[in-house]
Amino acid sequence: MSHVNSLPMILFSLVLVLALADAATFDVVNQCTYPIWAAASPGGGRYLDPGQTWNLDVAPGTTMARIWGRTNCNFDANGQGQCGTGDCNRMLQCQGYGSPPNTLAEFALNQPNNLDYLDISLVDGFNIPMDFSPTSGACRGIRCAANINGECPNELRVAGGCNNPCTVFKTNQYCCTDGPRSCSATNFSRFFKERCPDAYSYPQDDQTSTFTLP
Repeated sequence: MSHVNSLPMILFSLVLVLALADAATFDVVNQCTYPIWAAASPGGGRYLDPGQTWNLDVAPGTTMARIWGRTNCNFDANGQGQCGTGDCNRMLQCQGYGSPPNTLAEFALNQPNNLDYLDISLVDGFNIPMDFSPTSGACRGIRCAANINGECPNELRVAGGCNNPCTVFKTNQYCCTDGPRSCSATNFSRFFKERCPDAYSYPQDDQTSTFTLP
């Protein structure tokens, strides 16, 4: 990537992204009023007090990557412990994906036509608000900052978050496991989409939820 200043910033509302030659640096910023244990795959994890930033370098060509925030964590001196939401195998330094519910910032860098792809996903549910904002005015930011935890349907409600219906019911209707065009929007996915129109609300919500940066 040679397009300096075109990649975005993600804020943990949380997260900022800057382009640096052929790689990218994500400045993960905790704008919440409470501590966040930020996590990235690839990238590991970092404790962030309110206002703190984690500078995360990402290699060119990285795909299927995600950043998320964990809440209510307790780790020992060896980085072993557990989080209330977003936990990744009881480790501070994540080596895989987090457990639902967790709000996700997803991205793929240096894809065909030198495009970068990004989205905010609620397919794994919601735990904290998130912004994914450009560092320049070339592209608009995306965000999910609604009070989803407070308004979460009873069937999806858990401590500290709001599950996606796929996590709860595990059927094709909500998980789209039978292949392309095997499912469509549901009342539950509309609950998420109405509050966070930029975000993925179910697995095949691509047309309104995937964004590109030149």
